[in-house]
Amino acid sequence: MASLQVGTGRGVGCCFGPLDGRRQERRAMAALRPPRAGAGAKVAEGDKVRLGESSVAVSKLGIGAWSWGDTTYWNDSEWDDRRLKEAKAAFDASIDSGMTFFDTAEVYGTALMGAVNSESLLGDFIRERQQKGAVEVTVATKFAALPWRFGRGSVLSALKKSLERLGLPSVELYQLHWPGLWGNEGYLDGLADAYEQGLVKAVGVSNYNEKRLRDAHARLKKRGVPLAVNQVNYSLIYRTPEENGVKAACDELGVTLIAYSPIAQGVLSGKYTPENPPTGPRGNTYTPEFLTKVIPFLKPLHNAWIFMSP
Repeated sequence: MASLQVGTGRGVGCCFGPLDGRRQERRAMAALRPPRAGAGAKVAEGDKVRLGESSVAVSKLGIGAWSWGDTTYWNDSEWDDRRLKEAKAAFDASIDSGMTFFDTAEVYGTALMGAVNSESLLGDFIRERQQKGAVEVTVATKFAALPWRFGRGSVLSALKKSLERLGLPSVELYQLHWPGLWGNEGYLDGLADAYEQGLVKAVGVSNYNEKRLRDAHARLKKRGVPLAVNQVNYSLIYRTPEENGVKAACDELGVTLIAYSPIAQGVLSGKYTPENPPTGPRGNTYTPEFLTKVIPFLKPLHNAWIFMSP
């Protein structure tokens, strides 16, 4: 299961200064500590983050559903009943703990290799949970800027199919998953159309650099639609948004930065070591050599997690 961290106010909550020296190390560990409360603890009602200048507020920690149903990057090329039960258990545990923000995408889980669409799974989990009583769930999904998709109409068409798979009349957040090779202005107009039609409550982008972010913000502003978020890869061991102007631009424009893979696809959890690297495509990035370099820094962080865990 992937994870998200949503910015507090402007920018993102998991931003740190240079991690050199004991003082910075203590700050990093303090920011990563889990809650002291035991299992089943609820996130406080006020412990939410407003997405940009939109009306949508979400839990500071969210769940990314990239791995749900996927058989190309996650799950060692398999999706079976055991993994389905694990995903459902993760969904229920998240709800029980007050993490009610779930992020999926139309391309998470494809029809190839026996995969199951993540949106369909999330929709099923929500309906099953609702049978037990009312439940608050905030859903975000994404439009895939595939080369053969043109214009604003393609965004609305894709969104409606996503809503069908989710079984929802609308979603709280709809994002452009990545910049398209062309047609980006049309895609942004499509986001604005979806917002104006009430199919989404907020719109955003993902994997946008500073220039594209500013362009998207300006075009949507002309339509009177706030650009709520930019969702990017950001963690203690991937700090590029701090260096390439993305985070600073988000702070300036009032766009919430959502960090995906804030625990570096499991590497920051302490689960993996040079002797036990991730399997599948993740192993190409988080190699034994890479893990050997970062383990000395990660060890004190892991100790903090162990100390704070119930």
